Amino acid sequence: MKIGITGTGSYIPPVLTANSSFNNHTFLNTDGTAFAHSNEVIIEKFKAITGIEERRYVTDDLNTSDIAFFAAEKAIADAGIDKETLDYIIFAHNFGDVKHGTSQGNTLPSLATRVKHSLKIKNPKCVAYDLLFGCPGWIEGVIQANAFIKSGIAKRCLVIGAETLSRIVDDYDRDSMIYADGAGATIIEASDKNGEILAHASATYAYDEANYLFFGPSYSKENTTDTNYIKMHGRKIYEFAVTNVPQAMKDCLDSSGIAITDVKKIFIHQANEKMDEAIVKRFYKSYGMEMPEGIMPMNIRENGNSSVATIPTLFDMVKHGKIENQAIEKGDVVIFASVGAGMNINAIVYRH
Repeated sequence: MKIGITGTGSYIPPVLTANSSFNNHTFLNTDGTAFAHSNEVIIEKFKAITGIEERRYVTDDLNTSDIAFFAAEKAIADAGIDKETLDYIIFAHNFGDVKHGTSQGNTLPSLATRVKHSLKIKNPKCVAYDLLFGCPGWIEGVIQANAFIKSGIAKRCLVIGAETLSRIVDDYDRDSMIYADGAGATIIEASDKNGEILAHASATYAYDEANYLFFGPSYSKENTTDTNYIKMHGRKIYEFAVTNVPQAMKDCLDSSGIAITDVKKIFIHQANEKMDEAIVKRFYKSYGMEMPEGIMPMNIRENGNSSVATIPTLFDMVKHGKIENQAIEKGDVVIFASVGAGMNINAIVYRH
């Protein structure tokens, strides 16, 4: 039996926030001083680098576990399975449920448990747990599900990636424009009818890189609360990603036995358009090739960076024909690849 993805679902939040919404923000340097440039210049440079024109935020009444439940329902329906037959619910996120108007993460009970409760699954042998692995969390959850099924511990797993980053951003930090909300879910099981995980790879770089992404105080000196926000060393992350992710993808592809010319799509974490292009170009360069046109579906322009949710939502959108000029057919070989807090890197070579 082949272990693969038999169903997908996603939730794209309805609140669309354009770059122009930040025109009146006060952006500060790390030392609390004002930028020399106007917001129009800051936003234009931001768009040129990240590719982001809009981002999606959840409505005030919803939390991360809520939108994960919506995506999970769709994935279960898409796979055509009985939810009571799920052996595991693996929920990858970073900050838990952060209620609107607060910045405190709530993970008791676990978000996976909350989704199981919302799905009204009665089977106690359906084990639900959360996974903290930064932006690569959904891929790592799929790798764990694959291991459970291959070992005989499980037959069918629900793997979710969801986040509401809009709740934990520092409004004075220009990086706040990157972050967005979203949820994606997949059913992983052994089946002769669907796709197959051909190879996978994971790594954690924590000697010098552990704190490239971290929780820190506001850049505003007037903010005297103890509240912390998501922060990052953007240049260090960029250099780390373009150096290490292409090699991880190459190692994974080589171990799969699949030729580079047989790869149809690369679903890469929607972190930064320029960075993603640099990673994929360097990956193809390692095989002495140019990056093929259309190889890298992107939805970051309209959706922003929803961290752990970017790849499963992107895959679901392409699978269901929701991204212009992008499609995958049965039998196509694709690569999933991500990088994020840890610093963690992972990849999967997958035959659809």
